[in-house]
Amino acid sequence: MGGSQEVVRLTPEQKEWRRQRAVALKASGWKQRDIAAALGVTEGAVSQWLRRAAEGGGAEALRRRKAPGGKFRIPRREVLSRLPELLSVEGGATSYGFIGDHWTADRVAVVIEETWGVRYHRSHVSRLLAQAGLSSQLPQLRAAQRDEAAIELFKRREWKRLKRGQDEQAGS
Repeated sequence: MGGSQEVVRLTPEQKEWRRQRAVALKASGWKQRDIAAALGVTEGAVSQWLRRAAEGGGAEALRRRKAPGGKFRIPRREVLSRLPELLSVEGGATSYGFIGDHWTADRVAVVIEETWGVRYHRSHVSRLLAQAGLSSQLPQLRAAQRDEAAIELFKRREWKRLKRGQDEQAGS
C-alpha cells in the first residue's frame, strides 16, 4: 500500500530563500541535480531559477514580486455619468465612424475602449447602458433597394387574395 505524502506549503519568503539558496549552491560548485534534491524541487525548477538569475541580474531577479492585481476598471459612477454624453454627440454613431446611426452594445464597447482604454464585453456594456437609463439598438437589416410602397400595395391586394385562396383550398 502506498503511503500518502504530506504537502508542505511554503511562505513566499521561504520560496524566495530557496531560489536564492539554489544560486548560492550553484556558485559553490554544486550540480543542478544535487541542488534539486537538497531543496526538494525538480531539476527543471532549478534550471529556470539559474537562467533567470543569469539573464536578469543575479539574485535580485529571484526576489519575490507582488502579483500585478486585477485589470483596471473605470469607476462605475464615471461611466454612468459620461456615457449618455458620449453617445448623444452630434452626428450620433456616424460621428464615431460607424455606418448607420444606431448604437449597439458592440459599438458602445468600442467607444468605451477609445475613451478610457478599457475593453468590456457587450453583455457588461448592455448592463451599463441599462443602469444609465439607455438601451442598445438592434439594427434592422433591410435591403437598400427595398421599395416600401410596393410592399404595402402587395400586402393590400395580393396578400389578401392569396390568403382567401388558401382558405378555399382548406375547405374543399
